[in-house]
Amino acid sequence: KNGSYSIAITVIVIAIVIVINLVIGQLPGKYTKLDFSDNKLYTIGDKTEEIIKGLKSDVTLYLIAQNGQEDSTLKEVLDRYKDLSSHIKVEIKDPALYPQYTDEKVSSNSIIVVGEKRNKVINYSDIYETSVDYSTYSSQVTGFDGEGQITSAISYVTSEELPVMYVLGGHDEASVSTTMKSAIEKENIEIKDLNLVSQESVPEDADCLFLFSPTKDISADEASKIINYLKAGGKAMIVSDYTGTEMPNFESVLKEYGVETMGGVVIEGDANHYASGNPLYLLPNIGSQEVVSSLSGRFVLMPVAQGIKTLDDKRDTVNVSSLLTTSDSAYIKKDAENMTSLSKEDGDESGAYDLGVAITETVDDKETKLVYLSSGNMLNEQIDSAVSGANTELLTNALSWMCDQEASVSIPSKSTQVSYLTITSAASAFLSSLAIVILPLICLLTGGVIWFRRRKR
Repeated sequence: KNGSYSIAITVIVIAIVIVINLVIGQLPGKYTKLDFSDNKLYTIGDKTEEIIKGLKSDVTLYLIAQNGQEDSTLKEVLDRYKDLSSHIKVEIKDPALYPQYTDEKVSSNSIIVVGEKRNKVINYSDIYETSVDYSTYSSQVTGFDGEGQITSAISYVTSEELPVMYVLGGHDEASVSTTMKSAIEKENIEIKDLNLVSQESVPEDADCLFLFSPTKDISADEASKIINYLKAGGKAMIVSDYTGTEMPNFESVLKEYGVETMGGVVIEGDANHYASGNPLYLLPNIGSQEVVSSLSGRFVLMPVAQGIKTLDDKRDTVNVSSLLTTSDSAYIKKDAENMTSLSKEDGDESGAYDLGVAITETVDDKETKLVYLSSGNMLNEQIDSAVSGANTELLTNALSWMCDQEASVSIPSKSTQVSYLTITSAASAFLSSLAIVILPLICLLTGGVIWFRRRKR
C-alpha cells in the first residue's frame, strides 16, 4: 500500500509540473524571461507597447541570418515584439535565399520590416552604434538601438502618410548634425532643403518648416512667404543663437506670433539652474506642455541662450505656452560681446525668462503651431550627450507634436557605455564640500572624542 501510494503521489506531482510548464510556456516572454542586463537591452518600453497595441494591420519582421548565426540579443528583442501583438510576426530567413522586398545588399542580422503599405530595411550597422578609440584605432560598440530602429520601422510601414520637413537655407544656418538627422529620420519625417529666394512659396507638401540658427537675416520677401505659410495653418520649428547683429526680418516672423527675442544673453544667478560652474550653461525649469512632458525629472542644457518675451499686443487667438524657463534669479547682459563680468551689475535686468515656447493659433479651422528655442548650441552633439540626449528628445517631441503624429517614435538608443550624470553647480559645490571638508571634520571629531574618552580611563 505504501509503495502504491508513493507511486501515485509521484505521478500526480510530475503531471502538475508538466501542466505548469506548459502554461508558463504559453505566457509572453516579458513575463517569463527577466532582463538582468545593465542597460535593459531586452526590455520593451511603454512607448513601443502603445504603438504596437494600436496596430490594425499585420507586420512581418524578417531577421536575415543563417541558421545558428542569429544575433542573440536581437533575436530576444524580436521575440518580445511578437509577444506584444498578434499583428506582429517574426521569421528568420537565410540571406542567400531571401532577396525579396529590397534591391539593397542586406548584411547578416539585418531586419526587413514588411507592412501592407511599404517596406523598410534596418541594416545591422544601424542597430549597434560604434565609435573609434583613436588611442588604439579600434572600434567599440557604444549603444544598442534595436528598439528604436524596429519601432520606428513598424510605424513607417503602417503610417498612412509620412510628414515632410523643409530646412531653410541660404543664411549661414547651423548644419543639421548626423545625430539630429538620425533622430528626425527615426521619427519618420522626411528632410528636404528649401531656398525661399528661388521658390515662390513654401511647398504645398511641407508639414513643417525648420529655421535652424541663421547668422544672417532673411529677406523681407522670405519673411512674408514664411508668414503666409503659417497663416494657412503651417508649422515651424525655429531655433536661434545670439549673433550680436540685428535681424529685423527674422524677428518679424516671431512678432507676428506674439513673441520677440530679448537682446543680449541670459545669465543664471541660481547655482541650482546652471551646470559646469558656468552661469551661461543654463538648466531651465521644464514646463508641463505636451512637447516637454516626457522630460519631467531630467535636465535640458542650453548654453548662451536669449530671453523670449511675450508681446502685450499679440492677437487674442495666439496662445503662447512656456516650455523652458529660468529661475527668478536670472538676469540679462545686454552688451554680451563686451561684457567683462558674469556677475550681476547695475542696469542688468533680472527676473524669470522663457528660453523656449510653444505657440498655437486656430483661425477658420486652420491650426498654426510653432516651437521657438533660443539656443542653437543646445543641439550640439557634445552638449546633448551631457544630458543623455534630452535636448534631441525635445527636438523630436516638438516635431512630432507639430506634424500631428499620434506618438513620438524616436526612441533613444540604449548605451552600452558609462551614462552621464548631470548635476547642478550648487550640487557639485555641496558634494565637493562634503568630501573635502565635512567628512574629514566628522572623522577628526569622532577620533578626538574617542581619544579623549580613552585618555580619561
